[in-house]
Amino acid sequence: MTNEQPPQHDEEVEAGIDAEQQNEEQDVIELTEDQQRIVELEVAVIAAETKLVEQKDSVMRAIADADNARKRAQGEIDKARKFALEKFAGELLPVADNLERALQVANPEDEAIKPIFDGVEMTLKSFFSTIEKFGMTVIDPQGQPFNPEKHQAMSMQENAELPANTVMAVMQKGYEINGRLLRPAMVLVTRAPESAVDTQA
Repeated sequence: MTNEQPPQHDEEVEAGIDAEQQNEEQDVIELTEDQQRIVELEVAVIAAETKLVEQKDSVMRAIADADNARKRAQGEIDKARKFALEKFAGELLPVADNLERALQVANPEDEAIKPIFDGVEMTLKSFFSTIEKFGMTVIDPQGQPFNPEKHQAMSMQENAELPANTVMAVMQKGYEINGRLLRPAMVLVTRAPESAVDTQA
């Protein structure tokens, strides 16, 4: 009678397979957990990068707003300065006009008033030199074409020697300040003689 022993080999093989499967399952679980951590870290990195971009945009907007505010403030300061200077310059114009009138009526050949004449002339030159430093310029268009933007025609007169619409006399000089008209020059303008107009017609 033969004693039959259970097939231990098969049981051992099965046990080995079960252990391998468990190990593989454990590896899969660990791998899955690692993958989840990686995904979580990637999401966190993307969120941080997005927040960084938003904060960078916010900072750039704040810098641009501050720069615009500074430019606006500087523009307002410049306007206020120019306006104040225009008003002050406008008040000075009668002084220049009176000095020029004094020179026009005085006789520089008269030895009695020559020192006064020279003093007034020097004062006027000094006045013009000073106002030019602040962007103020004189409009004296004698012999120039009439410009309605800078000249005011007080009268027109026929003149055969000068082209039509030429300033033949300046009654009162004009002034500009920083490229802006402060006062137009008061002028006498030529017009073509009627005979010339009739000939052209």
